Amino acid sequence: MIKVNNISKEFKVPVNENGFIKKFKSLFVRKHTIKQALTDVSFNIDEGDIVGYVGPNGAGKSTTIKILSGILLPTSGNVSVAGIDPYKNRIQNAKNIGVVFGQRSQLYWDLPMRDSFLLHQKMYEIEENVYKSNVAMFTEILQMESFIDQPTRQLSLGQRMRANIALSLLHNPKIVYLDEPTIGLDIVVKKRIREFIVNINKEKNTTFILTTHDMDDIELVCKRLIMIDKGTLHYDGLLENFKNNFGSTYKITVTLNNSEVISHPLMTVKQIDEFTFDITCDKKSISVGDTVSFISSNHSVKDIKIQEGDLESILTDMYVHSNA
Repeated sequence: MIKVNNISKEFKVPVNENGFIKKFKSLFVRKHTIKQALTDVSFNIDEGDIVGYVGPNGAGKSTTIKILSGILLPTSGNVSVAGIDPYKNRIQNAKNIGVVFGQRSQLYWDLPMRDSFLLHQKMYEIEENVYKSNVAMFTEILQMESFIDQPTRQLSLGQRMRANIALSLLHNPKIVYLDEPTIGLDIVVKKRIREFIVNINKEKNTTFILTTHDMDDIELVCKRLIMIDKGTLHYDGLLENFKNNFGSTYKITVTLNNSEVISHPLMTVKQIDEFTFDITCDKKSISVGDTVSFISSNHSVKDIKIQEGDLESILTDMYVHSNA
């Protein structure tokens, strides 16, 4: 569905000169520096995939999405989205995709949400039966019945975000780009949006690319992860493999039958109550199997739960080390 082959993107950034004479000269001859936003990035995404596209601020995520959307032209390399070049065929590409940028609304400020939907139907020439079916489905799943006839300016952030996501899917796009779709939302709305993405993916086989700093979005929705940093691709593969390969620690929660003390030089043990302990270990120092074997051999175990390092802590460590 999406083919990205060795794309690079450079931006010319004007240099701010100091001093009156230099500033005056810059009115006629402006100096520029080159900022490298992307460097030889390549990946393929199949139809029906839900992919998390992550990286720190300035990593190149939004630049990539704008190239895939046909807004920007890569400096080098080539891109194919649903079989076409998104920049050369922008109108056709717009019919194939839906885009949601977290803080940028596609709704008309003074019109009721339903009227924004109707305008979208006319713009994309959506057949009446398809339009009515999608509006009914999205309104039910996203629970928008109570505010579908309210002007956009009266909606809360969570309501506007749900409406924007529904709007982006009205024309049954093959691909949807979601850039920070849950930013600033409460946990109830976040849950609703995550479930909606999964439902639409199953129902319509829609391909999603999700860029976000909320790692719960990635962990609860995506099976595949693409990580970019400083414009360079660092990982492309299964989310579970990423956590296994790059997570340096794991946690084991143990409940004992008796009141005992767990102690080991390679384990960080925190006692929760008389019978329950949280144990954190470094994978390089002691394996999960050895930890479980030690606990089982030396203690009467009632329950044991193994938890790998969470995605947010793994990525935070990687970002910190890359900037060290």
